[in-house]
Amino acid sequence: MSVESVFPQLEALLPHVQKPIQYVGGELNSTVKDWDGNDVRWALMYPDAYEVGLPNQGVMILYEVLNEQEGVLAERTYSVWPDLEALMREHGVPQFTVDSHRPVKAFDVFGLSFSTELGYTNMLAALDLAGIPLEARERTVDDPIVLAGGHAAFNPEPIADFIDAAVIGDGEQAVLDITRIVREWKAEGRPGGREEVLFRLARTGGVYIPRFYDVEYLPDGRIARVVPNRSGVPWRVSKHTVMDLDEWPYPKQPLVPLAETVHERMSVEIFRGCTRGCRFCQAGMITRPVRERSITGIGDMVEKGLKATGFEEVGLLSLSSADHSEIGDIAKGLADRYEDDKIGLSLPSTRVDAFNVDLANELTRNGRRSGLTFAPEGGSERMRKVINKMVSEEDLIRTVATAYGNGWRQVKLYFMCGLPTETDEDVLQIADMATRVIQKGREVSGANDIRCTVSIGGFVPKPHTPFQWAPQLSAEETDARLAKLRDKIRGDKKYGRSIGFRYHDGKPGIVEGLLSRGDRRIGAVIRAVYEDGGRFDGWREHFSYDRWMACAEKALAPSGVDVDWYTTRERGYEEVLPWDHLDSGLDKDWLWEDWQDALDETEVDDCRWTPCFDCGVCPAMDTQIQIGPTGKKLLPLTVKQSAGSGHAH
Repeated sequence: MSVESVFPQLEALLPHVQKPIQYVGGELNSTVKDWDGNDVRWALMYPDAYEVGLPNQGVMILYEVLNEQEGVLAERTYSVWPDLEALMREHGVPQFTVDSHRPVKAFDVFGLSFSTELGYTNMLAALDLAGIPLEARERTVDDPIVLAGGHAAFNPEPIADFIDAAVIGDGEQAVLDITRIVREWKAEGRPGGREEVLFRLARTGGVYIPRFYDVEYLPDGRIARVVPNRSGVPWRVSKHTVMDLDEWPYPKQPLVPLAETVHERMSVEIFRGCTRGCRFCQAGMITRPVRERSITGIGDMVEKGLKATGFEEVGLLSLSSADHSEIGDIAKGLADRYEDDKIGLSLPSTRVDAFNVDLANELTRNGRRSGLTFAPEGGSERMRKVINKMVSEEDLIRTVATAYGNGWRQVKLYFMCGLPTETDEDVLQIADMATRVIQKGREVSGANDIRCTVSIGGFVPKPHTPFQWAPQLSAEETDARLAKLRDKIRGDKKYGRSIGFRYHDGKPGIVEGLLSRGDRRIGAVIRAVYEDGGRFDGWREHFSYDRWMACAEKALAPSGVDVDWYTTRERGYEEVLPWDHLDSGLDKDWLWEDWQDALDETEVDDCRWTPCFDCGVCPAMDTQIQIGPTGKKLLPLTVKQSAGSGHAH
């Protein structure tokens, strides 16, 4: 039976809300497929506002991978702002997809991609608006399978009550496997109901179904063990890793937003994974091993993507883009190819030791020369040893001198506050470094108008990293430390004016820490916050620390643990961590040794260029590092005749 569009009801509400354009759909390269002609239907959600969700690469890739399949339909949905949410509740309009405005409840699978844990309340709002029971155990065979993915899904325990399934790792192949299982189950007449299809997914070993696992606790609140509660369910669930990115050149037709979004550019992922081994970096740890896209593969994707979108800037994405073994040739090749079209290139952020002027000049040759961003992360040499970010202050000053000497005027430096073993002194050294940067910049450029912006984020320990055992700095201590740094920068009469200072206070970090290392007991907190009106927790104007703390105090009281127990407490080697049954491929003993190395301030090299350190990923996941160089060059696409000479350039 066909499912009706809710657009007629929605349209009447749009004149009364901000930015109605974000709800109408019809973007360039969006796909609308016939409902009845497809037997497996996915609603994909990035649980944040359209302007943040639409450019998300992960959702865009899965949307395209699924829609390319015969008999499969995928549509997108985003979080609606509180103004529209209130009207939808008042007028009985359910959570809808932007592609065809169909109710999310009508789909077979409702897949949510979480790049941050602060999207959990938005998930509950979407479920509630869709008319899907919040608790997984209350759903029937007619409700969609609620599936979580993205980086936060590597510890899905805090949302275990609300999701039916979680997938960890790369989604491209995983969504096709899930589609096949759902299709077979539906074709057989949905035997065994919801329980059966979830069991078939669990049996693959690559989809985590929380309801098939019981968590037992020790008297002191720690986890005793996590055990399967039915036979045929694996003890551990493994992450998915796509090998050979050239076989997955997505998105081929990137979506072009209708409303303004956070990134107005076309992006190409040039490699996946990172083995630099920064100990705070969850993304680097969970996406190992490194898999490079070939220079020719990148060239093809840029060419097709620009044709399909009309964007004037290309972002070369990865966790550390300048580390691609052929980055110089890629930048030069693309700059040559698009010189006449004035297509700009950008790298999201550059490692200090991978920056060189040739590369920077290629990147800015056709575009505008904006600021450069570097991320030393730790303010002192000692801190950088602790976090394994091997960049000396001399490296940084040399790099910055080169940039200022070659005409750049603005440099942005990114640091973290609250790292393990950090002292006030470590953080105050950030001011000294910024001062040296300005000093050097004025010296090499002979100008006084240069700027350095210092941007600081609070450190949040994440699962599957060597810092997963670390205590988190309290919000009060974070704020006090940052206040001292601010005073030191502002008190500098000579250089203070040239240094911009941006920082987040410590409060959102504590909530993120609670959610990132939480277990199933945190579900009650999330639900209480949602019911108290919590939404858009990643947005400063919507976030309420007091609400989270009040709800946590109440919801956690029966279990005898509190927010500090989850955040500022250090864990021991023998403690069972909530995510230990989810296998990211990293050997727990290796992570523990790396944590001990951090406490001893011992650095570890990048295993791309040195012998293996036995982190465990390659043998456990049957993968290997894939890097170039391929030795190929990107030739310009067309041979142009120069006027009158008859010679081709």
